[in-house]
Amino acid sequence: MLIDSHCHLDRLDLAAHGGSLDAALEAARARGVGHFLCIGVSADNAASVKALAEHYADVDCSVGVHPLDLQPGEDLALDWLLRELDHPRVVAIGETGLDYHYEPEAADLQQRAFRLHLEAARITGKPVIVHTREARADTLALLREAALPQAGVLHCFTEDWAMARAALDLGFYISLSGIVTFRNADSLRDVARQVPADRLLVETDSPYLAPVPYRGKANLPQYVREVAEFLAMLRGEDFEAFAEQTTANFQRLFPLARVAG
Repeated sequence: MLIDSHCHLDRLDLAAHGGSLDAALEAARARGVGHFLCIGVSADNAASVKALAEHYADVDCSVGVHPLDLQPGEDLALDWLLRELDHPRVVAIGETGLDYHYEPEAADLQQRAFRLHLEAARITGKPVIVHTREARADTLALLREAALPQAGVLHCFTEDWAMARAALDLGFYISLSGIVTFRNADSLRDVARQVPADRLLVETDSPYLAPVPYRGKANLPQYVREVAEFLAMLRGEDFEAFAEQTTANFQRLFPLARVAG
């Protein structure tokens, strides 16, 4: 069994499935995907991801505010985040983090929000899902400052081995998306070969970043199989063993997720 450890089910382009999320999920299940983690990115979609997790037995969710969804001049409230996290199908916090690629001018706002999410992780014990882009030093500094006792994950990892190793040293997992299949992703493939087998996750980040051979099209949860098959081949591992390992990793990182045995 495979798990799509990071997808945005409320944002899928469902034209290929007649507008039906049921059909999209069934297509993924038919390809061996047994569980889905639907990710929160804003205050506005918290209710949506929780409703999806309540509706589908094989879907859990996270709640948080993406660094690019923060509203200038408006700080997040810890009380709001803790209330949203107090739900049996919310198994993680985020995605949160830092993105200086698109909004370097919002660094202070992003750092305040990231610290708040990390404080919520400390209070609740739930793992944090981290988005980081062109903010290596600050991301690692804030993670070290938080010194969380539980693990988290750097999702859709695109940084170098030095950052991956630093995150691993902090107890974090590394999740890889379809980007690893892209022609220009040689440095990321070098990272993928080196991540310890027990600290690796796979994801689609759908509807974004469809893997080869679907690059340029809308991404779907079923394509996590392409990501996993590519990584197993890259690492010289048996596919079934790789799928079993990444599923076990997911269950270890997200112990509240209701993954069918």
